[in-house]
Amino acid sequence: MTSPESRTATLRRWITPRNVTAVIGIVVLIAAVLSVRVVSIEDDQAGAPESFDAIAFAEENYSGAIEPYIAENAIDLAFLLAELEAGTDPGEFGNSSGSGNAHAFPVTFTAVAGEATPPVMPLTIEGVADDVKVVLQIGPALSGTAIRDVTGEIPFDQFTNQLEYQNVGTELNNQVRSSVLTSLDAPSLTGKTILVTGAILWGNPKFISVIPTAIEVLP
Repeated sequence: MTSPESRTATLRRWITPRNVTAVIGIVVLIAAVLSVRVVSIEDDQAGAPESFDAIAFAEENYSGAIEPYIAENAIDLAFLLAELEAGTDPGEFGNSSGSGNAHAFPVTFTAVAGEATPPVMPLTIEGVADDVKVVLQIGPALSGTAIRDVTGEIPFDQFTNQLEYQNVGTELNNQVRSSVLTSLDAPSLTGKTILVTGAILWGNPKFISVIPTAIEVLP
């Protein structure tokens, strides 16, 4: 029978730094194995947040909200410019994407179309001062965020970051391009009278750039 003294001596010989390290390693390995959770690809994808779809957002909001808003609230452009020139608060007629940002306005007017030089067409509008240049954006590229900002219902804080917000503006402009401008024969409009409804972004009072949501050739 092994004496207590012998067992103690054997235990002391066994407890070496190398053996202690090995035991700790085994314990850590067992703990790691027990903590592993197997997740299927389907579960992983289901748990991941969906990426933002700017195209789907634009398709839904342009036809469902923005275009009807512009049609119902459009202000005569000559009247609007005169009011703004006189110092009327822009917020009385339009909306902005945030404090300190430019206001966007829904507008309508009758104009004589000039010779198109894409991406714009010059317009002559009765009641608008001669020193104010008004152009109609006809693409292929459309610039500005007038369509995005005109309702005041698409604020920045609705989105995760600035890139999403910019993409929404771009895709809303693309909705205008596909629904209004794709079939527009701009060269054929030279010298003709047209009725335009659309949106402008108030920046330079001497240069007004209109993104159209409807264009009608008048007799």
